[in-house]
Amino acid sequence: MVHGAFCGGWAFEAFRAPFEAAGHTVLTPDLRGHGDADRSDAVVGVSMTDYAKDIAALCEAQSQPPILIGHSLGGLVVQLAARRAKLRAVVLLAPSAPWGVSGSSMEEAVTAFGLHMLGPFWAQGVAPDRGLMRQYSLNRMPKAECEAAVARLRPESGRALWETLNWWLDPFMTTGVGSGPLPVPSLVLCGERDVVHPPGTVRQTAERIGAAYRQVPGMSHWLLGEPGFDKVAADVLAWLDGVLAMDVA
Repeated sequence: MVHGAFCGGWAFEAFRAPFEAAGHTVLTPDLRGHGDADRSDAVVGVSMTDYAKDIAALCEAQSQPPILIGHSLGGLVVQLAARRAKLRAVVLLAPSAPWGVSGSSMEEAVTAFGLHMLGPFWAQGVAPDRGLMRQYSLNRMPKAECEAAVARLRPESGRALWETLNWWLDPFMTTGVGSGPLPVPSLVLCGERDVVHPPGTVRQTAERIGAAYRQVPGMSHWLLGEPGFDKVAADVLAWLDGVLAMDVA
């Protein structure tokens, strides 16, 4: 399970439990520079390619092809890793869009252009905007749980954010996921009320990679922890049961 921007593997503390109860072994790695012991500037200069290569290497080190689940920016990391490692399946929760998929809301445009107010943000670690996280990402979380998550946020790589949110300025197409469907069964879920990665954009992402798409009624961006996450997990597990049954058949 691959976490999103400003977070760490801790983001899946609740979401992993139903999968472990179902018999899955779950790994929740910290992306490069996101560990509790890492310096605050450890993410400076880190690319989305670095994240993808790290996750692909972790996948290749497993005894059998794993299932990759990614949330938000981690969902884009998973898309990139899926072209680099042998996997069994991919599940994306409110994923960031790959190169070439345009945003469908004003909030997305404001976020992309707002980064430029920080100066040369691509060459620095970007501090989390805790107010925005409370308002848009964790907005359906109980207050105590929201504040606990906010307290654990870390700086994110400005370069990775630039490559993701300002892809049209990147001639190297760093976040491009290639043409055609991903080489494994793929499922994409999006909260009906998500304004970080709204349904209109996430549906385009699903179409780009040839994935099944499901919209989750009433939910926002934090599909891995906000009220109703257990139903999201159950939906994913049911889909995975169908995918894994094909192995037996």
